[in-house]
Amino acid sequence: MNEDRRKILDLLAQGKITADEAERLIAALEKEPAAASSGNGPDARPKGRPKYLRVMVESQEGTTPDNPSLVNVRVPMQLLRAGVRLVSLIPVQARDHVNGALKENGVPFDLSQIRPENLEEIVDQLDDLTVDVDQKNEKVKVKVFCE
Repeated sequence: MNEDRRKILDLLAQGKITADEAERLIAALEKEPAAASSGNGPDARPKGRPKYLRVMVESQEGTTPDNPSLVNVRVPMQLLRAGVRLVSLIPVQARDHVNGALKENGVPFDLSQIRPENLEEIVDQLDDLTVDVDQKNEKVKVKVFCE
């Protein structure tokens, strides 16, 4: 934990700032280094509003002309943003039915909790997520990122 974050948490513990103020300060700290490091290195992406959510699945050896990506999906962020807004139009009975089906299948998720701000928070936190998966003696890599 860095020193600035610790100071914020100390102020919160002493009651000098509220939890909301602490959250805003910590969020500002997290955005500051990202802005300072943008443009450094070959993998740096522009820090504007992302246009696409990309999901790639490739073998552990990487992608080559002889070994292409297994999955390469590029979803426009506008589609995701519109979908989040449309959730509010789902009738209550249908939403309850979907929430019940999700819960039955082990996904404790409530569609009524989805808000456009939530999507933006996820996008802000999603820099470059990579997950290694072992699947029937074959290792694959799943990458999720915004561009």
